Amino acid sequence: MREFGYQRVLDVPGAVAQLAADPETRCLGGGTNLVDLMKTGVERPGRLLDVTRLPLGEIERTADGGLHIGATVTNSDLAAHPEVRENYPALAQAVLAGASGQLRNMATVGGNLLQRTRCGYFADVSQPCNKRVPGSGCPAVEGEHHNHAILGASAHCVAVHPSDMGVALAAFDAVVTYETADGPGRLPLTDFYLPVGETPHLETSLPSGALITGVTLPPARLAANSRYRKVRERASYAFAIGSVAAALEVRDGAVHGARLAFGAVASRPWRARAAEQVLTGAPATAETFAAAADAELAAAEALPHNGYKVTLIRNLVVSVLTELCEEAT
Repeated sequence: MREFGYQRVLDVPGAVAQLAADPETRCLGGGTNLVDLMKTGVERPGRLLDVTRLPLGEIERTADGGLHIGATVTNSDLAAHPEVRENYPALAQAVLAGASGQLRNMATVGGNLLQRTRCGYFADVSQPCNKRVPGSGCPAVEGEHHNHAILGASAHCVAVHPSDMGVALAAFDAVVTYETADGPGRLPLTDFYLPVGETPHLETSLPSGALITGVTLPPARLAANSRYRKVRERASYAFAIGSVAAALEVRDGAVHGARLAFGAVASRPWRARAAEQVLTGAPATAETFAAAADAELAAAEALPHNGYKVTLIRNLVVSVLTELCEEAT
């Protein structure tokens, strides 16, 4: 590991000032991703800024009935919070589906958002990787890619975003809040992550020197009837090979409202807006659910060994929406 400095900060203005003063400084929350990558030499920050003592550890109701989640809230506390479990159950389920209990006790909401989109080639410094060394190539395209992207990828990178939490947040129109030396800012989660394009090493649109302060969930009645379903290659903690976060409101046999997002299919949590358009106003039937999935997956571009994900996601969508429909009626 590169030798690095360490500093603990106790207030947001102090943290922002430190980040603005030194571009090689990285924020340290639970460190469950950052420290691992430092050990392998992928990440080489000059200094770590311990933000765990910042006053950002609360989950609070917003004035309009939504929910604000502080950046230093641990994943375990997020999943256990009664407001989350009651009003955004898919979010609690997604968090519990991610990693192990020990990791959830350490990992923070802000850190989860900033974890790197990665694959085995990214983590192995002996291999080329456009995310690690821009212009060096993407060996996954011709190599091992059974768990790589089928949506929104490019020839420059086909890695998938690993977050479970992010998939549920994307489905619920979450907004990331942050602070900079110029003042506060907000980014919808769907704009927070950048498309891969030709610059896969640029992952978020967070301004330079910004400190994530939290995530805001707008009020959404249909979010109370929601579910997160994750498929993985082993029952113990593992990254998804496909996942779906869904919320459904059914009235008189028709879909009145729907929210849908996919995980493990793209470099970012994938909001399935084409599928939502097919669902809204249509009969709440398995045929409609399959047609919605097909509409979203029509843009899929599978590699030789990951085409199974198209069928997997289609089946997940039909299964989860059918269950939500039965519960709603």
